[in-house]
Amino acid sequence: MKERVLVAMSGGVDSSVAAHLLKKEGYDVVGATIKTWASDSCRDERAKGCCSIKDIDDARSVAGRIGIPHYVLDLSADFKTKVIDYFVETYLEAKTPNPCIACNNDIKFGVFVNKADELGASFVATGHYARKVRDEASGRWTIAEGRDLSKDQSYVLFGLNAAQIERTLLPVGDFTKDEIRALAQELGLRVFDKPDSQEICFVPGHYAEFIESRGIALPGKGPLLDREGRVLGEHDGYHLFTIGQRKRIGLTHPEPYYVTSIDRVRNAVVVGSEEDLYNSVLEIRDTNWILPPEKGRQYGIKIRSHHTAVPGILEEFLPDGTARLAFGTPERAPTPGQAAVLYDGPRVAGGGWIEKTR
Repeated sequence: MKERVLVAMSGGVDSSVAAHLLKKEGYDVVGATIKTWASDSCRDERAKGCCSIKDIDDARSVAGRIGIPHYVLDLSADFKTKVIDYFVETYLEAKTPNPCIACNNDIKFGVFVNKADELGASFVATGHYARKVRDEASGRWTIAEGRDLSKDQSYVLFGLNAAQIERTLLPVGDFTKDEIRALAQELGLRVFDKPDSQEICFVPGHYAEFIESRGIALPGKGPLLDREGRVLGEHDGYHLFTIGQRKRIGLTHPEPYYVTSIDRVRNAVVVGSEEDLYNSVLEIRDTNWILPPEKGRQYGIKIRSHHTAVPGILEEFLPDGTARLAFGTPERAPTPGQAAVLYDGPRVAGGGWIEKTR
């Protein structure tokens, strides 16, 4: 009997080809599109996110073309709680969220897995550019960088646990983007030249406008401070700022100002020179270790999805899920709320959420 796999089909080219590749390998493939419909724009056929009616129609068309059943799963309630609310709350905590990681952890490899159980599927699959590989030393499955490093998405999968990885298939990870598009065109899939989604799928415009549309209490005006604590001006709410921001600060100075930190307690935004953005030590929380962590070991560390991994030491990791990382050369603008992901060569060893920098 063929093993069944539930493929998360976004309506894009990557997940479409993923479904084809798995069918070709002999799996019993079922396609499913997650309906988030988190805002009115998602109902707009012109929407550029990943939850529009057009995307669902594209996924259904592809499923018909390759001969697999297709379902639409309404996970909008879960998406609101686990992704949208998290997104808004993180900004109000004076941090910068990463909703793609939250969506992967809680929706695509969380709630979606429960739907796979209901449909009798042994595996779930996505169109992520990453690979599933076994670590020979520990015998564990882990996530590794995709072959196409320019499209690699292993960073956003650092939060998966062993059980989730065991049930995950990542069929496009051994291909380049160009190869996937060429294969889609060869198969006659209408999505072969569909543009990649570039923005947060549930935010139609600027993120600040989205937050302000939620009808919740927002931070008020507060001081713009320099690193010595001197007042330089006033801001309209710290949720409008992120670390490293240069534009829309509202100050005139011969040398450009950058946002270097956000102080929620004082309702203050601190600005400084570009040099002030660099930090050597990170404290991270809610760590997830796919491979056993090794204190004092040097790893490759990414602090952004498309950031090149740089050498850093795991100085400390504690049972409470916190850890301390140190870079040999200070890194530019590590941002609280974003993830720091540790790599052992091409493999994801683990990571956590940046809490403090110094």
